[in-house]
Amino acid sequence: MKQKVKYELEFPIHSSPQLLYQYMLTPSGLSEWFADNVNSRGEFYTFMWDDSEEKAKLASKKSGEKVKFRWLDEDGNDTEYFFEMKIQVDEITQDVSLIVTDFSEPEEIHESKLLWENLISDLKHVIGSV
Repeated sequence: MKQKVKYELEFPIHSSPQLLYQYMLTPSGLSEWFADNVNSRGEFYTFMWDDSEEKAKLASKKSGEKVKFRWLDEDGNDTEYFFEMKIQVDEITQDVSLIVTDFSEPEEIHESKLLWENLISDLKHVIGSV
């Protein structure tokens, strides 16, 4: 298996951190913009898209600030890969940004970034931040 590389993206979002956080953590919130369907059982989440399914564990969360999901392999074991979403509020302007950290194979980074841009566009539409 190829080694993936980590990358980070920042998206300005016109939303309160509390509202944004609900769409980052809850299965119902995530299924409105991130995946077709999301189920959770405790700290374990299942993300479903068309005919594929990925499992992840909620590795960490800080209320109103960030969530980190660690991908699981076919046997349900942690992998070294994760995706994290952090809410950043500018102290002076109070502007809200969403910082996304993810991994991709080197030749797929451009496509992965485009995917996140489309996902965040959907998120903005859902929360009325367009």
